[in-house]
Amino acid sequence: MGRDFEEAYEEWMRVLLDKETNPRVRSRIEQGLEHATLEFLRVVWFPVMKNFNHLYPEWEVRDFHNGYRYLDLAYLPGNGVKGGIEIQGYGPHARDLDVRRFKDLCWRHCLLTLDDWIFLPIAYLSIQDEPKQCQQLVLAFMGKFMASDVSASLNWLEAETVRYARRLVRPFAPSELAAHLRISDVQTRRVLRRLLEQQMVYVASGTQRYRTYALRL
Repeated sequence: MGRDFEEAYEEWMRVLLDKETNPRVRSRIEQGLEHATLEFLRVVWFPVMKNFNHLYPEWEVRDFHNGYRYLDLAYLPGNGVKGGIEIQGYGPHARDLDVRRFKDLCWRHCLLTLDDWIFLPIAYLSIQDEPKQCQQLVLAFMGKFMASDVSASLNWLEAETVRYARRLVRPFAPSELAAHLRISDVQTRRVLRRLLEQQMVYVASGTQRYRTYALRL
């Protein structure tokens, strides 16, 4: 994983710098990404996504005063959809958060939301302490953009189950899936059994009778 990440990261940086025409953004990228962003990419993003496609660091946005702000990471797969990821460090965003900085952070989030960004803030401490939960967050985040990106070998019930699982950050019960798909419990367990056989989901709890399922990372 280490070598795969390093090689993919270096290639991503090279392509970004080759294509970047904004001198402000180029300068920020050349200075290197912040440690927290790099750890997010290494520990959370790359293990589940395996690539950096459509991902842009130090993405420039305008604020109310016509100044510039920069997102840690922007996910822009096309078709006008926009995803923003920000890594919240413990120091400036918690212990030392004064009133001015707190209000500025709230304005920042409001502006992104009103500009139709799907925004994902992640605490740096969570990357360190709960990497698997952060990976589930990323999968749910990506589910907002990848509604149709499922294997062509799946029938529509199986495909919609995968989409449903992507949107959740927790295991789900068969009864929840049955309500979502509007099918019987028996049909739902057939769908889940086929996805288990294809190793697309796994049993999160239960032994003799499976109680909850989750998307396999």
